[in-house]
Amino acid sequence: MMTPEGSDSFETFGASHWVAMGAVVLVGAGLPVLVRAARSQRLTRVVAWVLATVLLGSEAVYLWQSWITQSPTEFVQKALPLHICGIGIFLTVWVLLAPRQLLYEVAYFWGLAGTVQAILTPSLSDDFPSTWYFTYFINHGAIVVGVLFATVAMGLRPKRGAMLRIAVITNVYLLCVAGANWLLGANYMFLSEPPHGDSPFFFLPWPWYIVMLEGVGLGLMMIVYMPFWLSRTFGGKKQRSPLDDRRD
Repeated sequence: MMTPEGSDSFETFGASHWVAMGAVVLVGAGLPVLVRAARSQRLTRVVAWVLATVLLGSEAVYLWQSWITQSPTEFVQKALPLHICGIGIFLTVWVLLAPRQLLYEVAYFWGLAGTVQAILTPSLSDDFPSTWYFTYFINHGAIVVGVLFATVAMGLRPKRGAMLRIAVITNVYLLCVAGANWLLGANYMFLSEPPHGDSPFFFLPWPWYIVMLEGVGLGLMMIVYMPFWLSRTFGGKKQRSPLDDRRD
């Protein structure tokens, strides 16, 4: 997700940034654990619906504000949900409400290996209490919370080979977005030029930073997959997912 150019008041790792990150950590770590401890399927479904509603509602506000503050051309070039985090909103909602294994795996790796980076290094101009600030951190934060909720409270797990599958899917999607950028004159996924802001991942010139980000992305995917690999390798117990017995 990108925000239109506005006041350059947002400061990366400033007070409002720390508050937003702290809220994501607190809710992301606490909510799934508390709901899992309750062992109530009804509560799990209710919370999943609440998270999905928050995601869709915040995205609707973002799209509406983008529409009324930008020209149609700017809207198409900047506000369509083509970034990893943009499409990740709808993937996370789908997983929360009607989980499918492959969709969960995509949401898991994109959410924890991709969206977390957008929270740590936001491409954001307007600071608290602007609407852009709230929609940015609610959208990105709720993706992370939703993915953790699906994993901890709903019991979903990435299967063997998930990292390779999602790496292939991500690169196919990257090529599709590159084509969309060419047609629209846009910069989705920052494939055309680096983003504005204080990101440590765009110190190389185009297109070499894209190659570097491929390596960073694979490294982050390995990190978020590591707990499941260690459990399968040394835990001595086969991991099961609620989706294992489902016939799609």
